[in-house]
Amino acid sequence: MIGIGGKAAPRLIASTGLEFSSSSSLPNLGIVTVPNGASVIYLKSRGSLRIQAVEGSRKTVSVNGKVEDLDDKFTNGHAGKNLSQLSTVGKSTNIKWQDCSVGQVDRQKLLNQKGCVIWITGLSGSGKSTVACALSQSFHQRGKLSYILDGDNVRHGLNRDLGFKAEDRAENIRRIGEVAKLFACAGVICIASLISPYRRDRDACRALLPDGDFIEVFMDVPLQVCEARDPKGLYKLARAGKIKGFTGIDDPYERPLNCEIVLEHKGGDGASPSEMAEKVVSYWRRRGT
Repeated sequence: MIGIGGKAAPRLIASTGLEFSSSSSLPNLGIVTVPNGASVIYLKSRGSLRIQAVEGSRKTVSVNGKVEDLDDKFTNGHAGKNLSQLSTVGKSTNIKWQDCSVGQVDRQKLLNQKGCVIWITGLSGSGKSTVACALSQSFHQRGKLSYILDGDNVRHGLNRDLGFKAEDRAENIRRIGEVAKLFACAGVICIASLISPYRRDRDACRALLPDGDFIEVFMDVPLQVCEARDPKGLYKLARAGKIKGFTGIDDPYERPLNCEIVLEHKGGDGASPSEMAEKVVSYWRRRGT
């Protein structure tokens, strides 16, 4: 078959044996997906096929009869040297951590503060969000940058694809933990406010950060008090059987065993949200800002 300029059409042979022998079968610019899921981005020019990038497990191709090593071709001969640096994390393969000259210490100097995660946990209606907002206000008044990751707010966007089954709750906490870690790395004081009922999930989030950078705050408020408050009407729905797997009713809440701060409900008027927030700030200041 005649290609551009009277020359034979180029051929692409992937390592699986898939062959494209007709230039008419290839658009001018695009992606070819081969049987095992890999993709080849190609560009036809002057009768030759120039491979631009490859995803998946491709290691060699044949272009106009010449076998090329993709690992060498796409990285100017350095791929072989860096291959050992590639990692597999979960379902992500062939990835490499990219460092930058501006690091966490540089960002903290710029903000004049040290990033950390303050993780507020407790039953629905225990006052987590109220204390989180009071805490953010206190930091703001001190000229410190903070950000709240509220459990409901995050489910409006990032975690809107998750329900409330045990596995979804675990993934919900995992994602928020990873985002909180990024905030802390950026030098921001991240306030995570969510039920997070399972101890193992909270401990996994703690393990993401260096010692001292994860401050767990337990809202120690009895179930009957939370149910009496019922600000969203969820306990009433759960008691009526209209909500299944509701924490404290038909799904357990695991109290922290070694949290940094416990904010107790002592009956009567008790401490105000601002006073509770100040207790957290006092601990934060002692650990070093």
